[in-house]
Order: sequence, then C-alpha cells, then structure tokens
Amino acid sequence: MKQRAAIKHIPDYQGQRWLQPKLPAQGESWLLGKHHSFAKETAKQAARIEVLGQLIEQAPWKWPKRPLYFICDLHADTEAFHASLVASGLIRKTGTRDKDYKLTKAARKGRILIGGDCFDKGPSVLRLLRSIHRLKKRGAKISVLAGNHDIRTMIGMRAVDGNHDPRIEHFFVRMGPKAIPLLKEIAEEYLKDSYRLRGIPKTRECRQRLFPSKKWFDEFPMRAEWMMPEAGINKEMHRLKEKVQQFTQGCEDIGLSLRTVYAAALKFQEIFLHPKGEFAWFYRKLRLAHREGAFLFIHAGLNDHICRLITDHDICYLNRQFRHDAWNDPFAFYYGSLANTLRTKYRPVDMPFTPYGVDLMHRKGIHALVHGHRNLLHGQRIMLRKGMINFECDTSLDRNTRSKEGLTGHGASVTIFRPEGQVLGISNDYPNIKVFEPQALVKKRRKARKAAGKHHKPIRGNRTA
Repeated sequence: MKQRAAIKHIPDYQGQRWLQPKLPAQGESWLLGKHHSFAKETAKQAARIEVLGQLIEQAPWKWPKRPLYFICDLHADTEAFHASLVASGLIRKTGTRDKDYKLTKAARKGRILIGGDCFDKGPSVLRLLRSIHRLKKRGAKISVLAGNHDIRTMIGMRAVDGNHDPRIEHFFVRMGPKAIPLLKEIAEEYLKDSYRLRGIPKTRECRQRLFPSKKWFDEFPMRAEWMMPEAGINKEMHRLKEKVQQFTQGCEDIGLSLRTVYAAALKFQEIFLHPKGEFAWFYRKLRLAHREGAFLFIHAGLNDHICRLITDHDICYLNRQFRHDAWNDPFAFYYGSLANTLRTKYRPVDMPFTPYGVDLMHRKGIHALVHGHRNLLHGQRIMLRKGMINFECDTSLDRNTRSKEGLTGHGASVTIFRPEGQVLGISNDYPNIKVFEPQALVKKRRKARKAAGKHHKPIRGNRTA
C-alpha cells in the first residue's frame, strides 16, 4: 500500500510550533507495523490478513455516525492532552498557556471520548480536569470513561468518613503512595494558610480516621469471604500492610503531615463529591462504557458476566448499574465484575473472558473492543483475543510513565474512528499514521484466496492470532 494514498482524512495539525512532540505526516497500512502494530503476530502478513478478514466478513460492521476521537490514560498530564487534541485536528494551538487555542471545524462535527485514568502519575490532576472542562464549555462534545485510577481515588477518598466499616475502611490507604501527589496538590492550593487546619483533629486521631483499625485484620476476611477467594483475601491483607508503610513513609518524605492529609481528603470530598463542588461534574458524568456501532469503548476489557449483562440489557443499563453500585455499595462494586472491566489484564486472577463472551458480543453487533490501561511504547496496537478484535490505545502519554519507559517528554496520541469505515492510529512514538480499513482488508483477502483457490472457512470464537 502506498503510504500517502492510505489516508483519506488526514488531521490538519494546527499550532505544531507550540508542541514538543513531533507528529507523523504520512500513513501506512496498520498491518505493516508488525509487532509494533499487531499483537500475537503470525509468521506472514498474508496470515494476519486471513485471520482478520475472516472476523470482519462474519458480519457487516456499523460505524460511528460522526468522527470519534479516543484519547486515554492521560494521567494528569495537561500538555499531553493539548498535544493529543492538536494531533486530532480538533484545536489550533495559539500559545503556551492552557487556554491558548481555538476549536476547529472538526471539533464541531466529532465527539471526543476520554478513555479513563485522568488521575495519578502526572504533574497535576486539577489542571488536567480544568482543561477538559474548559474544552467542554467552549463547545466540544466530550464524554469521559472511568479508569481504575479514577475510581480507586473516589472510593478511597469517600472511605474517610469515620464509620470504620470493615468492608471499606481500608480503601483510603489502599490507594498507596500514588495518592500522595494529589493530596499534596490539594493542600498547596486550598490549605496554604494555617487557619485552614482549624478543627482538624490531632495527629493520632487523624491516623485512626485514615487507616483501618486493628480489628479490620480480623473482621475483613469474614466480611469478604462471600465475595473473594481465600487467596485474594490473603493477598489483599498482605498488600495493605505494605501500603500503610509506603504511604506513611511517602508522606514523611515530602513533609506532609497526617493532619494535612486528612484535611486534604475532606477537601477532595468537598470539591469532587459535593454537588456544588468545582469538579463535581467529573464523577457525575463518568461512564463505564460507550458504544458506537460495532465498537465498544471501555477502559481495560471485558469479562463473560459483563457480556451477559450487555446482551440481556444494553450499555445504558450497564452505565446506570455502574453509577449506582460504585456509589452505594463500593465493596461489592470494587471486587465485582463491573470494576474488573477497569483493571483486567486477562490474568488468572482476573474474571474470565472466554469464547462464550465473545460470541455474545458478536451476536449483539459488537465486533471490536477499544481500550487503554496497558501502556505501549510504539503507538496503538491491534490484538486478537479469543476471536475479538482489540484496539489497544494506551500509548504512554504522561511524562512520568514515559520517563520510566525510557521515553522523553510527554506524548501525543489519538485513535480516530471515522464514519467512512476507517480507523487512524496517530502517535508521536510511531513514524507513520496507522490506517485500518476493514473493507480494503476483506477485498485483499478475497483476492488472495481466489488466487490460491481456497474456500471460506468460518473462524471459531476461541481463535487467537
């Protein structure tokens, strides 16, 4: 495939002079990227075309009615967010400040879907959320999916209520050291003056309110045995002892007192969970999943129970159940099938996603799963899992993740789903725009099979390429 001819809808990058990452300008067939673009790589490109072609030919794909721009795992990095918007062709950057941009015509026609994990790791959660909200106020259509970091933070901060419910009183310290930067950020912005700590209990009392009581280690196993296997309970208790030590040490290292930590947790509840809080919109509007035609967007993945739920009801029901359970029964939610979709990596400890679940999704008209969660180093990737096509889109956007992975600066990335039947994977970590066109792939497969004199054989649900 000729590189330039592959792209019919190249985003117009406007304001690149204000960006650090260099964006790709040419395109290539997604399958030419080998292991950087296609997981479980078969020996030859022809074999990859054969497997994908079979899946695509089984049923016609429905495409979004308008362009959809998927950006995920921003992890508190505002510069990465703005760079990804430029890569999408949705804004024209006009300066260095967060507000220095103008919406393009493309932004008025499409929808932005943020695929979860706005919290943790990066420089500033509050700054990123303010930037997202500013973009919405300027007229962009934006939806936000829940990520495991977002939900873990919300449940952890809500657990600081003094009730000592043994099912959930460990959730605050369970966040571990990853929560410390946000607590520090809140303290620096809202608790600068000494009088801000008036009414906050003494250190000993704050410790009792933040950390699980001694009784927790006896009571939690009895409360959790109906929900968790014994091995899972033992692991949870062992990890909690480690996180208490890590959290305490992390606070000491940066000079954050437990009184300030407690005050910051209460301030989080005020600005995020109170209906009139500045960031109340974030959790109020959060969704678990979003569907556009044949594509299901979710943070990490699926399990068979969720597939059954989607089949028996729909995505709207799933999102209502998510909001209800996360708020009203955080224990059952966090260790159940709903939250598993936020953190699964299809390990033995995760809830199973089998050919049964894949078949349910195919019958429902869902033929591709789009998610983040597992960070990649060379742009987006297509993966075949149990006969389900996965678009893996976590391209290591935030600067701290990139530093640990040996990459520089912040990233820029977007996965675009176009009504014309085309998926574009744009990342500053891959030299070309990855172009996936199912119908072109089907035609190529038919031509190859005709030349070889082969007949069509349907692919089974448990086939993994």
